[in-house]
Amino acid sequence: MSEGNKFIIRRSFEELWNKGNLSVADEFFAPNYAHHDPSTPDVGRGPESEKKRVTLYRTAFPDLQLTIEDIIAEGQTVMARWSCRGTHKGDLSGIVPAGKQFTISGVSIARFTGGKMVEGWVNWDALGLMQQLGVVPELAKAKAAAAKP
Repeated sequence: MSEGNKFIIRRSFEELWNKGNLSVADEFFAPNYAHHDPSTPDVGRGPESEKKRVTLYRTAFPDLQLTIEDIIAEGQTVMARWSCRGTHKGDLSGIVPAGKQFTISGVSIARFTGGKMVEGWVNWDALGLMQQLGVVPELAKAKAAAAKP
C-alpha cells in the first residue's frame, strides 16, 4: 500500500498543484480530510478545502511548480520533502502582486485510510516566501538599515 500512497502524493503534486486540475482532489482526499498548516488559512475539511487552498496559491502564483525532492512511505503514512517556485502575479490574501519570483522548500506528511488522504501536516518556508516577495524585510538587511546613522 505504501507505493500506491506515494503514487497518490506524486499525482496530487503534479495534477492538482502544478496543473491546477481541481477535479482530482475528490480522488485523493477523504470527505473528512483535515489539513494542518500554521502558515495557511483554515478553509475547512475534505476535498473542497484542498480545492480552495490550491486556488488561493495558484491565483497568486499562476506558474507555481512544486517538485518532490524526496518521498518516503511507512505503512499508511507518506512524507515528501519538496521545493516550490513561482512568480507573484495575483492577490495573495491581500498582498498585492509584486511580480517577484520565489523559491522555497517544505515538508508534507499525509496519513491515508482506504487509499485516500485523511490527514495532512505541512511545514514550509512561509517567512522566506514573504521575504522574497518583499513583504517582510530580511533580518540582515533590516539590521544594516537600522545601524546606519
